[in-house]
Amino acid sequence: MSVKNSHTAADYLEWNTMLNLLRKLYRDGDYRMSLFIGCGCFFGLRVSDLRRLTWSMLLNDDKFTLTEQKTGKRRVVKINSDFQKHIKQCYEALTVENIEEACFLSRKGMVMSTQRINVRLKEIKKRYNIKIDNFSCHSLRKAFGRKVFESSGENAQMALVKLSELFNHSSVAITKIYLGLRQQELLETYDLLDF
Repeated sequence: MSVKNSHTAADYLEWNTMLNLLRKLYRDGDYRMSLFIGCGCFFGLRVSDLRRLTWSMLLNDDKFTLTEQKTGKRRVVKINSDFQKHIKQCYEALTVENIEEACFLSRKGMVMSTQRINVRLKEIKKRYNIKIDNFSCHSLRKAFGRKVFESSGENAQMALVKLSELFNHSSVAITKIYLGLRQQELLETYDLLDF
């Protein structure tokens, strides 16, 4: 729950920071959170859909299909081959016995709640001194979008169109606002002034 009149929009996690964090979490034995953060950033899914992932969805093929909880739309997600190696490492490290089991179980054997995941992310931010203001589950989805946009080079406009469709936004302008690009463009206006 946020404080009234406060800014609580999630900030995106820098891609290289995310990759380093995945490695550190894995090294320190926090396999589920390493996997959760990776899935959020590599798949660009909402937390409601991440929480429903099972090991069989991630291990049986190089892609999986799900129906998004919020939109009811069917979505096919391709799994990056390098990230799939990390998934297998986490699976083996956790000694999972049932491949149909949800990936993000708590110690009590229940799927972690969004609130609990956000608490864990804040603990991780503090423990690993992650430089991000508002870090939450949504930061991972935004990291995916920013990485796709920044990696697109000359095809930035096409990347925005694709992201708009993937995120189910009504327009590219909404996607630009979502990724913080519109704010960045507006702030660059001040740099045009001479003194």
